[in-house]
Amino acid sequence: MVHEPSPELLAERIENAVTLEDRIRLITSRSAGRVAFSTSLGMEDQALLHAIAASGRKVDVFTLDTGRHFQETLDTLEASELRYGLGIRVIAPAANDIEELVSRDGINGFRFSIEARKACCEIRKVMPLRRALRGAAIWMTGLRRKQSVGRGAVPFAERDETFGLIKVNPLADWSLERVQGYVRDNNIPVNALHARGYPSIGCQPCTRPIREGEDIRAGRWWWENEDGKECGLHKRSPTLARVS
Repeated sequence: MVHEPSPELLAERIENAVTLEDRIRLITSRSAGRVAFSTSLGMEDQALLHAIAASGRKVDVFTLDTGRHFQETLDTLEASELRYGLGIRVIAPAANDIEELVSRDGINGFRFSIEARKACCEIRKVMPLRRALRGAAIWMTGLRRKQSVGRGAVPFAERDETFGLIKVNPLADWSLERVQGYVRDNNIPVNALHARGYPSIGCQPCTRPIREGEDIRAGRWWWENEDGKECGLHKRSPTLARVS
């Protein structure tokens, strides 16, 4: 019987694994239950998807369909399923929640205040994520430390009290150049928007191309003009185990 792993020990073993595929095999072998991977279909997550397929291990792969995605993101979803023969679960927000949100704040109400934007993210992303992760033992993400200032301390593994499981970030120590090289070497399908100046891709109304010299997440909710902007999926708390 496999018991829930210690985040500290799991983080150490992930860091010492030779390849990304080895990291996937390690994570799945140490899991006491279902390993879930939430993919945004961005470049990092596409690299992880390839490694999952190459590892031959069973992982529950899903994506959150907010209803406001770029067509290019949906095209990437289709191309990925065809390439890897994996079924990617599509998790949508509850229709009545969307109706109530739009009735209250308007179709583009997220632009008028940070509170309204976070409420939109809560309904379109956080609540569906919570539903998708229910019963999972490990949550795998494509977070990297160098994605933004706010993610500079991303650990390989930690206990996530918000969702009640172990959260692992196999790409935590990877540079953008390493991700790009892995994608290129393995001919991995990626979102066409990356080549048009979108390193970080979210909902269409909330994402713009970045300018030269900007942080790679500067194109997300750009009108807020604050550092460390997040949608609520990846909250960090000082009570969480931080293991690098």
